[in-house]
Amino acid sequence: QVQLVESGGGLVQAGGSLRLSCAASRSIFSMNAMGWYRQAPGKQRELVAIITSGGSTNYADSVKGRFTISRDTAKNTVSLQMNSLKSEDTGVYYCNANVLAGYLSTVDYWGQGTQVTVSS
Repeated sequence: QVQLVESGGGLVQAGGSLRLSCAASRSIFSMNAMGWYRQAPGKQRELVAIITSGGSTNYADSVKGRFTISRDTAKNTVSLQMNSLKSEDTGVYYCNANVLAGYLSTVDYWGQGTQVTVSS
């Protein structure tokens, strides 16, 4: 089991910045990958950014160059720095941990979500 607690959401004007943090209940080295997803009203949840156990990162095209995912292995946290925010970045942001559960099997854990609202 992994508990994930997000923080850092809020209301910001377009062009502004926010930093989201996700605290994991156990070592993030044990995770296959950790990431941030978001869900806008009426839309499906989508991947925003991911960081693997090896430190590789990947981003949705819509956030490349504006968002940065990072991790602090000493604090078991993963963060998402969001700059140059746009109204279309509005949504509930969820922290995800993908954990190996056996041979070729993984389990996903989710945080409770944090609201990000960008006003234009």
